[in-house]
Amino acid sequence: MEEGQSKVIDVRMLRKGMFIQLDLGWMDHPFPLSSFKVTTDEQVQTILALGLQTIRYYPERSDVEVEADVNTERGGTQRQGELEGGSPASPFLDATQRRARDNAQHARTLLHCERRFTDASRRFRTVVDSVQHSPKLAHEEAAALVTSCVDDLLAQGDSVISLLSESVGERSAQHPVNVMVLCLLLGRALELPRETLASLGLAALLHDIGKQELPLRYRMVDESFSSSEYRIYQDHVARGVAIARRMGLAPEAVAAIAQHHEMLDGSGFPAKLQGPQIHTSGKILALVNRYDNFCNPPRSALALTPHEALSVIFAQMKPRFDPTVLGAFIRMMGVYPPGSVVQLGNDRYAIVVSVNSSRPLRPRVLVHDPAVARVDAGVLDLETAPELGIRRSLKPAQLPKASLDYLSPRSRICYFFERAVDPSITGAAA
Repeated sequence: MEEGQSKVIDVRMLRKGMFIQLDLGWMDHPFPLSSFKVTTDEQVQTILALGLQTIRYYPERSDVEVEADVNTERGGTQRQGELEGGSPASPFLDATQRRARDNAQHARTLLHCERRFTDASRRFRTVVDSVQHSPKLAHEEAAALVTSCVDDLLAQGDSVISLLSESVGERSAQHPVNVMVLCLLLGRALELPRETLASLGLAALLHDIGKQELPLRYRMVDESFSSSEYRIYQDHVARGVAIARRMGLAPEAVAAIAQHHEMLDGSGFPAKLQGPQIHTSGKILALVNRYDNFCNPPRSALALTPHEALSVIFAQMKPRFDPTVLGAFIRMMGVYPPGSVVQLGNDRYAIVVSVNSSRPLRPRVLVHDPAVARVDAGVLDLETAPELGIRRSLKPAQLPKASLDYLSPRSRICYFFERAVDPSITGAAA
């Protein structure tokens, strides 16, 4: 073989240490160059998520080499046809092939969700940067973002709520985008009309906009605050309402921003409203805001797992939230929302990576299997494994070290939604 001669291989043979070339336009992949050496598991997962069937690699420039070549394996043309979707030699896929196919599908979905979350966070920062000098323009940008999300949500039927990488998007935008995504999903579960959904989404995205006018020290509540310091923190609500009015938001959205810390039992602030005094959008926003703050507090040491967050809200704070809204949220997220660390019925440890919002009791989990490399880890759909169930939830610190390293539980919980795929279709494909 001459120096630099390449081989075209099945993308599932990709490994760290291989020098590869992506035969894609530079806008069609996230890497700085199209030719490079793969050095991390994350790069492998990202390449798998691109949806390629084959990939070009250079053995002489790689640290590893594979023997199989799609141009010679089992007659070349036949193999290439299989990879491009033609009829395989056997109508059945073995376990390894199924895992590779399912993992690639999950990786593609995850990459799509992360790109949308990143775009939403970028657009939110544009809103924040322009809201003081061009409030009407900021309103237009925020409304365009929310409208696109509402359009996607209403067009796709059942949705999958996916757990994203903790570093996705801009850190300062993770909370508002998270809250917007979950509020829209919950609003749809409650069958709110389209106009109300759009107003709710706008309020959710901008609910903390008033914090931009506070000194940094007072933007996050702290247990050490004096009563006067706590009042300064609480003032972000009134400031947010004033900004929302300058932006020209509809009264319903302004009311939801005003009420995003109000509680059903009158224990909230700033107006200590009760029950029917709180708008439906305000009730939704208050619940989702509290859930996300439990999962993503300013100090990560205080973070609850998503399962713990729901448990605390349900067991200790139920009187503070509307029972219809809370019930719909738990049904939508499931007992074990994405990001929950669990132990399965077969004693394996796993992390919940996605739930179908209409069938949340059987989520998809990434399972720690010592016999499988982390890059090849199986994402198991519990819908297709009725013999398995979730035995219990755990804190990450309760995991054995090997499982903790393998599963890498998120220190930040971020979500986005994607169209659900009927598991019967996936099963038929196998």
